[in-house]
This record gives sequence, C-alpha cells and structure tokens, in this order.
Amino acid sequence: MSQVKPAFAFIGSPLNRRAEWRTKPNSLPTTSVKYCVWIRGDGVKLRNGQLDLSMPIEKSPPDREMIFLGEDLQSALWFASHADTATEVEPLRGLMQQQALPREHLAILAQARSLVHWHETHGYCAKCGNKSVISDQGYRRHCPACEADHFPRTDPVVIMAIRHQGRILLGRQASWPPGMYSTLAGFLEPGETIEEAVSREVFEEAGLRINNVTYAASQPWPFPASLMIGVMAEAENAEIKIDHHELEDARWFEPADVQQMLDHTHPEGFVASHPYAIANYLIKTCLAV
Repeated sequence: MSQVKPAFAFIGSPLNRRAEWRTKPNSLPTTSVKYCVWIRGDGVKLRNGQLDLSMPIEKSPPDREMIFLGEDLQSALWFASHADTATEVEPLRGLMQQQALPREHLAILAQARSLVHWHETHGYCAKCGNKSVISDQGYRRHCPACEADHFPRTDPVVIMAIRHQGRILLGRQASWPPGMYSTLAGFLEPGETIEEAVSREVFEEAGLRINNVTYAASQPWPFPASLMIGVMAEAENAEIKIDHHELEDARWFEPADVQQMLDHTHPEGFVASHPYAIANYLIKTCLAV
C-alpha cells in the first residue's frame, strides 16, 4: 500500500503540555512570555488575520478563568480564555477551510476551543449542583461543596472508509453542500470497542456487514470536543440499504470516479470531503491501496 501523508487540520501542535506543572501551586515560570488565545463559541479573536496574542495576561480581570495550554519551543507559555461578547471573533471552521492560519496554530486552537467550551458548560457540579471552581491550570473543576472533581472529556467518533471489490462506499447527509460525499461516521457508544462501533454504524446507516477493521489515523475535532478515529474496513456484501434518517444517499464509487471527486472534475458535480478533514485522508488512502 502506498503511503498517504496526513495533511488534515488540528494536528501537529508545537506545545509541550507540561502536565507536571498543573497540580503544583505557582509552578509556571514567572519570567516567561505569555500568550492567550481568546475563544467565544466556535469563534476565535484575530488581529490582522492572525491570532491576536497582544493582550497581556496580567491585564485580564482577576476573576477570569485562564486555561494553561502548554509551553512552546521558545519557552513561551500559552493560555486560553473566554472572549467577552464585545469581542469580534472569526469562525474556526472558516479559518480551517480557508487554511488562513498556520497549521500549528490550528492545532493549538483545537485544544483551546475544546477546553474553553468544557469550562463554559461545566460551571456547576454534576453531583450536587453547586458552583465548581477551576483547578489544575484548567484540567479539573472542583466542587467545594461536595468535594467532587470533574475532568474535561473527549467524545470518540469512528469514521470509516469501506471497500468492496475495489470500490469505495461514500454517503451524504441532506445538510451537506450539493454533490458532497464522504465516508460514514458515528459516535462510539458506551461499552463498545472501536471495531464494534464501526460494524454497528455501517450496518445501521447502509445495511452492510463488514470485517477486517484496521486503524488508519485520528484527528481532533473541536466542535466541540471529539476525536475522529479513522479506520479502513471491507464490506462482506454490496447491497446497500440506506437509513434515510441518517443519510440522504450512499453508493459505491469506482476509483476513477473518486479521483475525479477529489480533483473537482466529476461530470455529475460530485465532490469529496475537503482536505482539512480526516475523511479526505481515508478516501485517498483507499485509492492508494
């Protein structure tokens, strides 16, 4: 199999997360340069088209929650925080699709956006309902009332390229842009292995039984906090039975058709997933087999 180099978004962070500094009071170096990325919803604050790192941490309100992201190769410390409603932000999805930011900054933003969202939605204890407080530099929330601790979560999603006799299975949802097809995907449920989740999702959405599940790659997906687990698999049969509650369409594509979709030259106007997504990588890996 030919090697396909991953080129999707949100991977390749330059930060050392310095987990050993999180639980020790006053452990962060006081003389280091400090940067902060400002997040609101799915948006990020920019300045002149790049991350706005100009606001000194020291000038932030004392009650503002600051989340430590890590230390970069120049020993600068990076943080993330919630931007107030008066702050103008740019949608992270748009920045990703336009490749408007350096790859390493997109990777930092994946970490920042997921953590900020978690803190925004977990300000109260899930056990007793009292207000919790930030701890461990942003990697824990503690409830002073009942002593419960809560930790940031990541939701695993399986995304799979399915093959059968040289053809590739691609589907589309009704909400997607016209003509766009991609690999199937779905959340991993409690008590499932990755392989079991792949088998269940493919059967539920397309009525196909599969085997030979093999890991390919993974991608953080900060909308709000998922991990896309990319795999390859083989279908045991070719008869598709679409669940129209999940998919608008699903079909087998010949390799030549898929290449045209990647090149935006398909005669019917079909296109494949954007290169920022792991689905694009899985499709290209299928063609390289």
